[in-house]
Amino acid sequence: MSVEFDDILLRQDLDADDIKVLLSAKGPRMEALLRRSLDVKLSHLDNYVHLRGLIEFGNDCEKNCLYCGLRSGNAKVRRYCLSDEEVLSCARLAHEFGYGSVALQAGERSDSEFITRIERLVREIKKIDGGSLGVTLSLGEQQEETYRRWFEAGAHRYLLRIESSDEDLYYKIHPHNDRHSFRRRVDCLEILKRIGYQTGTGVMVGLPFQTLDHLAADLLFFKRMDVAMLGLGPYVPHPDTPLYQFKEIIPSPAERMELTLKMIAVARLMMPEINMVAATANQTIDPQGREKAIAAGANVIMPNLTPGEYRESYFIYPDKACVKDEPDQCGRCLDIRLAAIGHKILYNAWGDSLAFLKKS
Repeated sequence: MSVEFDDILLRQDLDADDIKVLLSAKGPRMEALLRRSLDVKLSHLDNYVHLRGLIEFGNDCEKNCLYCGLRSGNAKVRRYCLSDEEVLSCARLAHEFGYGSVALQAGERSDSEFITRIERLVREIKKIDGGSLGVTLSLGEQQEETYRRWFEAGAHRYLLRIESSDEDLYYKIHPHNDRHSFRRRVDCLEILKRIGYQTGTGVMVGLPFQTLDHLAADLLFFKRMDVAMLGLGPYVPHPDTPLYQFKEIIPSPAERMELTLKMIAVARLMMPEINMVAATANQTIDPQGREKAIAAGANVIMPNLTPGEYRESYFIYPDKACVKDEPDQCGRCLDIRLAAIGHKILYNAWGDSLAFLKKS
């Protein structure tokens, strides 16, 4: 192991070349990177893992992203939408389990009925036990007024993944039309930050046409945007999408998992106090994927609270992990699995980003 590599591991202010050295790490070098990222996380955030009870409450989507199974052009999807009471029942379950927070996720819509409904649901969720539940939204691109309405209703975190910070690659995985604008995506992130949300973003790792240069630029973009949270997970090809035709040129599942872990680790070195999600996609391509992501530097897990009869219709990608798990089993399972890697769940806490709280 070279002195240069050891020096890079100790730095927080990394440039693109430094990042590519770390993302290229193999064998003992990769092990050293993962050890270092875990040490950084433990020194700043301890060994706590925060839970967000995930409620995938609908799969209608206006967008036609080329990688997503929920894309508007996919006629094979059975569309659904939970009732208000079903959503609130999931939120009450999260409170009962001590998750501390919920995350509302759905296909992207921007009609007035949808906007008003989200505002109403957030207000109702905040009535549960005197506002004890934190609320994260992941509902795509919206107008500033919409984001403000939802923030004023009580939502305080928002995840909007950029998917690629490189405009050319962005348009290789999204149609280039008025519904899919790279500039609009970036603008929405700026608006969310300005309003006061703990703003999160992220990318898929192992996309067709994606290079280490792209991934290094993504990490520098996250740092420059000063985000509060990240979601980094491996790309999983969906057979009912246009991008599936390029599945032969992407890295193997094991390589995508390895690269995802290195992205999480380098992100932790660069931004020690942000929140990072151990995405379900990690578990989809590796049975120990979420634990590996936590050990690499992630500190958030999102157990799925969506009623079982709807989960198989929210397939952004195929073979999604934990679809058959019952909500009451999930927490106990996570307790055991996390204890095995020296971590523990911090129950009944919002688990806000330390980076964001210090700035506030």
